[in-house]
Amino acid sequence: MIHCLGEALVDLICERPVRSLAEADAFAPHFGGALANVAVAAARAGAQAGLAGAAGDDAWGRWVRERLEAEGVDLTFFDLAPGARTPVAFATVDPSGEPSFEIYGEAIADALNLLGPRVSELAAASEALVFGSTTLAEEGEREVTDRARAAAFEHGVRVCFDPNIRPNRWHGGIARAHQASRERVSRSFLVRTNRDEAVAITGTDDPRQAAGELAAMGAELAVVTLGAEGAVMRGACEAEALAPEVELVSSIGAGDAFMGTLVAELARRKWRSEDAGEALVPALAAAARACTHWSAVA
Repeated sequence: MIHCLGEALVDLICERPVRSLAEADAFAPHFGGALANVAVAAARAGAQAGLAGAAGDDAWGRWVRERLEAEGVDLTFFDLAPGARTPVAFATVDPSGEPSFEIYGEAIADALNLLGPRVSELAAASEALVFGSTTLAEEGEREVTDRARAAAFEHGVRVCFDPNIRPNRWHGGIARAHQASRERVSRSFLVRTNRDEAVAITGTDDPRQAAGELAAMGAELAVVTLGAEGAVMRGACEAEALAPEVELVSSIGAGDAFMGTLVAELARRKWRSEDAGEALVPALAAAARACTHWSAVA
């Protein structure tokens, strides 16, 4: 089972390009949350995938849970937190297709608090653990995430890290996110970043060199995604692939679709590092499909 540790929430998306949140005049609800999107993408790609976390025990939380169930995502380690409100993210997309998010709600902390006593059980039930930086921003969430990561290492579980940095979660400044990400590259089976994250974490402008730096920092496989230019992989396997051409609507969730499909394809190949380059093409195809509609999960 590939378990994704993190948030499920509701994306309220302005379904037209705007230059700022102030220009948005309407929002439509969509399934969201980076790790929830990754879990759905992995399940759609044929993997056994589960989400470890929680939403609020409210109408939106039940709405999210129903959609996870419909996608075949395992919910053994997913709860609805009593008294908590499911987080919402107001999302806008600029004229170039790039999204911005403003996340409201504290159920991410509630989710990790509920999961905390079960991290060893989670590791024992996993062949891979996928996590991101969203659950590293606050002390309590970070402590549970790090314990889950440590338990995964102890159980021989492959740890896959996708920083997927959301600046508004990092109240002490975005440099904290970069440092927290840098500290968790070591011993990872897979690290996936976008171009900007790779530059910030490694200090290297060239994406190929940055992928190599991530591998040198301790990632067995390091992947840097380059939007329409595709992706590069360095470390135990060196590969590159171009992204399919599509008509861009929004890049919301494209990285999540890529990551979920990538880990599913790696699992299909029995996690053989030497074959990992073959997983780039289907992962890029999934990311491209996500760019043709307004959310990661259509």
